[in-house]
Amino acid sequence: MKLASFHANSQNRIGLAVDDGTVVDIDEILTAAGVGPRSIPHSMIELIEASPELWRTLREAAERASMNHGSLTRYPVEDVEWHAPVRNPSKICCLALNNSANAERIMSGPKHPAMFVKPASALIGHRGQIVCMPEYGRTHPEPELAVVIGKRAKHVEAAHAYEHVFGYTIHNDITSPTMRSEDTFHYRAIHPASHDSTATKYVDTWVTYPGRYKCADTFSCMGPWLVTSDEVPQPHNLGVVCSHQGREITADNTSNLSYKIPEVIAFISRFMTLLPGDIISMGTALHKAPTGGAVQNVDLNKLGGPVSVSIERLGTLTNGVVNNQ
Repeated sequence: MKLASFHANSQNRIGLAVDDGTVVDIDEILTAAGVGPRSIPHSMIELIEASPELWRTLREAAERASMNHGSLTRYPVEDVEWHAPVRNPSKICCLALNNSANAERIMSGPKHPAMFVKPASALIGHRGQIVCMPEYGRTHPEPELAVVIGKRAKHVEAAHAYEHVFGYTIHNDITSPTMRSEDTFHYRAIHPASHDSTATKYVDTWVTYPGRYKCADTFSCMGPWLVTSDEVPQPHNLGVVCSHQGREITADNTSNLSYKIPEVIAFISRFMTLLPGDIISMGTALHKAPTGGAVQNVDLNKLGGPVSVSIERLGTLTNGVVNNQ
């Protein structure tokens, strides 16, 4: 099932695709199926958390809607305003350098998944505008598979991780290397000296915090669809393509992710409780650059947009770019 958050006829709506070109409001489809207003979800997180009984009703109603037009209002996908599928996740956990193409570039690093967290305020949906300002400097796209959590996960074993996956979407993890460089400290960190509990020593250290260069407004493009997990039986065999102004700049496959979904969920859930609607972005697809370049060469601040990310079974996420002074 392909789900969406969208705005049409002056209302924010939760919808599902009934064919390739139209989406139906879940409120309307469930009302037609006899579900009372108090039981109808009004946000994607409420829908993710809905009861098995409501989901059975929704699936049956969706099947009927796809076979006949009936009286349901159908919104052409070209006419709606798209939001990110989950508009207010409690967190967006993003994997860093999680692609086998990075192996030769990593001088040193952890022997486990490494991540950072983006805020929901960075989200925009399909066809939304990425805002670039002069002080952002070089700003480039990063095409990624995103996992949407379906039920609370804490200390989850890898063998049971998929039980906590609701579905998948596309994430373009916009990044500013310029702001990363500006916000990097090279300093002497204070550590306890091993020989004396009261003594200290200095350790030469580099550290960067992703507050600006990953988390600025509009730096988390997501959508258009949230595709339920039953529609994606092999999430680690999906082709990924990123294009800029119609030119392909990277092609990859999710099989090249270094750490896979089960071990990532197991790792994160040891430290953070994952809640329904939370998102895990699995890391940048960059294995093949057909033109000899890389996504890092596409400076959206200089070149503008549009930029698109396509992932098999999930669709295509496209965003424009606006430059603000």
